[in-house]
Amino acid sequence: MHIPSLIERKRDGEELSPNEIGELIDGFTRGEIPDYQMSAWAMAVFFRGMTPNETENLTTAMMQSGRVLHYPAGSPPKVDKHSTGGIGDQVSLVLAPLLACDEVWVPMISGRGLGITGGTLDKLESIPGFDVNLEEARALRQLEKIRVFMIGQTADICPADKKLYALRDVTGTVPSQPLIVASIMSKKLAESLDRLVLDVKFGSGAFMKTCAEATQLGEAMTTVVEQMGVAVTHVLTPMDEPLGHAVGNALEVAEAVETLQGRGPADLVQLTLDLAAKVAGAPRPQLERWLQDGTAWKRFVALVEAQGGDAGALEKIATIHSAPIIYPLPARTGGVIRRIDAGTIGRAALFLGAGRAHAEDTIDFAVGFSQIKKVGARVEPNEPLLIVHARTDQALASVLPLLEKGIEIA
Repeated sequence: MHIPSLIERKRDGEELSPNEIGELIDGFTRGEIPDYQMSAWAMAVFFRGMTPNETENLTTAMMQSGRVLHYPAGSPPKVDKHSTGGIGDQVSLVLAPLLACDEVWVPMISGRGLGITGGTLDKLESIPGFDVNLEEARALRQLEKIRVFMIGQTADICPADKKLYALRDVTGTVPSQPLIVASIMSKKLAESLDRLVLDVKFGSGAFMKTCAEATQLGEAMTTVVEQMGVAVTHVLTPMDEPLGHAVGNALEVAEAVETLQGRGPADLVQLTLDLAAKVAGAPRPQLERWLQDGTAWKRFVALVEAQGGDAGALEKIATIHSAPIIYPLPARTGGVIRRIDAGTIGRAALFLGAGRAHAEDTIDFAVGFSQIKKVGARVEPNEPLLIVHARTDQALASVLPLLEKGIEIA
């Protein structure tokens, strides 16, 4: 296959065949196609797009670049969800054990945070001892025993995606919709799912800024997954203010624990149930009971213990990871909160060290924000709008002006 000709054809808007896309991805994964040629092809896709068939073929080729999970014959339906990322979005920590109370298996492969959105793996790793790297045989035994695992993408699952995303990150091609769809769906489809729900966020704290953009992405992902034989639905979720009341790894785990014990924020509970109802066999009232009566909490404890974590640390996680500087941000005036900008809160959390600007950055589990007020809440002068958890005085000083701009009281 002559790679320059293939790049030229895509540059000129031509449709590539399944065989051409498959050979391209295979050659790139094996190191036979250099980065500069793959970067040129990605830029051509960025400007010219891909047809639905091309996107499906790209997703399939990336999925088949590595290992695909297999399950015993006659095993329960396999279900999962994917979120396009948000601020304070600890839904996976609540949803996975909740679904595992049902007669389904939940093989959840998650990612790490990059930029302003947090990653499920980072939150899980704030739990002392929790191992997100399970080999397949152990993961399958865990599914058979407690019906859920939560792990990271291993080196042999979708290696093409890892290589291609690294190029996209440094060549300005991350926003390409076909490449986004193939990246997300190749990893999820490698789980060999029966049912999938997509949580597509939009707003200041999301990758897609408008509902129209999120709708387009949700429909594109749904089309690809349906063509590959998986029952899929998608939910559009606004992300203009943080979800729940906490942002930051250990702080979000603490809020997830409260939610699993029946004391969660209303918006987090509602979104979790909305998503669970799309893929569970049990009706929504039953899912709600499992979340309220401790059934889902017990399943989360079992999950933590199964993956080497210290379950006894869960109810004191915010104490185990305690930032040395705790600062209540006071309201300058009384009134009603009109805006707590999710994107601003996410950037501030990144500056504190709760997120990564680069893939190799380390995460500070302790820092972030707690007790974040919701839009529509009435506050008095000097009443705390949120609590900042910072590592240093310098870090605190760097985020205060940002927070002031991101919160509006009228």
